[in-house]
Amino acid sequence: MNTNIKTKEYTTVSEVSGPLMVVEGVEGVGYNEIVDIETPDGEKRSGQVLEVTKDIAVIQVFEGTSDLNTKNTKARFTGETAKIGVSRDMMGRMFNGIGKPIDGGPEIIADEELDINGSPMNPASREFPEEFIQTGISTIDGMNTLVRGQKLPIFSGSGLPHNDLAAQIARQAKVLGDDSEFAVIFAAMGITHEEANFFMRDFERTGALEKVTVFMNLADDPAIERILTPKMALTTAEYFAFTLGMQVLVILTDMTNYCEALREISAARDEVPGRRGYPGYMYTDLAGIYERAGRIEGKEGSITQMPILVMPQDDITHPIPDLTGYITEGQIVLSKDIHRKGIYPPVDVLPSLSRLMSGGIGEGKTREDHSGVSDQLYSAYAEGRELRDLVAVVGEEALTERDQKFLEFAEAFENQFITQSKDENRSIFETLTIGWDLLKILPKTELKRVKDEFIEEYL
Repeated sequence: MNTNIKTKEYTTVSEVSGPLMVVEGVEGVGYNEIVDIETPDGEKRSGQVLEVTKDIAVIQVFEGTSDLNTKNTKARFTGETAKIGVSRDMMGRMFNGIGKPIDGGPEIIADEELDINGSPMNPASREFPEEFIQTGISTIDGMNTLVRGQKLPIFSGSGLPHNDLAAQIARQAKVLGDDSEFAVIFAAMGITHEEANFFMRDFERTGALEKVTVFMNLADDPAIERILTPKMALTTAEYFAFTLGMQVLVILTDMTNYCEALREISAARDEVPGRRGYPGYMYTDLAGIYERAGRIEGKEGSITQMPILVMPQDDITHPIPDLTGYITEGQIVLSKDIHRKGIYPPVDVLPSLSRLMSGGIGEGKTREDHSGVSDQLYSAYAEGRELRDLVAVVGEEALTERDQKFLEFAEAFENQFITQSKDENRSIFETLTIGWDLLKILPKTELKRVKDEFIEEYL
């Protein structure tokens, strides 16, 4: 079919500001339509229609608007929305934020061209997530279990090793006892060259690159490309999961940079700002990304998401972590206090939560004592942490013998359970064994959250 009949070329550019370009006198232009732009020097760029009113179209230019002028810039409306060509060959490859290969390999020969906005999942055909994914990290597997089809974000702060954690999860994650293929899609938005090199070296060093597909948008790439990166990654994930039947884990880092790009474009459009200057539709926009996770009845594959975001000023009530917390099923919180003690990964299990954990653990999934051990560790650690604050006021001598045990437990919990090396891949059984060893510190009468038969069997 020849689509060129309806495409018209316009030279009526009336304004160029920030990442936006305004074209007047247009007809039959649709929202989200892709535009081919030719600069006065003959360079080709692409853009997308953000807004159409009467005969005026506002276009966001993906490669930025430098060198564009209102005299000899040409715009051609293609009549199509943004698409990405997907194929099985994308595994083990690296692309930039708009889906072009950057690893020196050949172009991808597409099996299918898919719209990057995806189509919403029918809520009635969603299956409840309940299969355990092992990340090899005790604080996640033991206390805040990740389940297949879940979206579980990591809330971090600046200067914390969330990149190391992301790379470790990308390398180690797997579904136990399942023969279906496991793939990781790694989308990085607005990261520095240094961070990009870290991820690439890490994936190559450990041989994880074979199962990882990388989309990389760097800090010096146009902010507008950042808006496309997660959509490109999730469209690829949907193809892997629901067409090829793979179990896909999508890691998105860093959602804060994505939201900053949204704010930048919103400001360029002179929209009325919402909370802290972010656009009022940020909730809907984030939901459009996070809700592209899950399992579909009758389909083998699944998409699990781990978005990573750096909380500005470590403020968990900031709009980005706040809205993310509403949409997703829990959060894993990294803490500067734990990081200062030299503990890796600095996961603070007290504010962390996985809302779907109960469905993904227990007999036949992990082990029948899992939920009891997790509850008991949580409650003992919480008590130990409270006692630390008390000790700071009254001194350790004022504590009873029982209190000192809990204090000792909190210390041991951080040093043995939370602490592990960056290459240590613990099975869920090793994690539970460490948990039981720690519970030996406490008097038996204090183990109120674990069933007696499990105490007999495992303690």
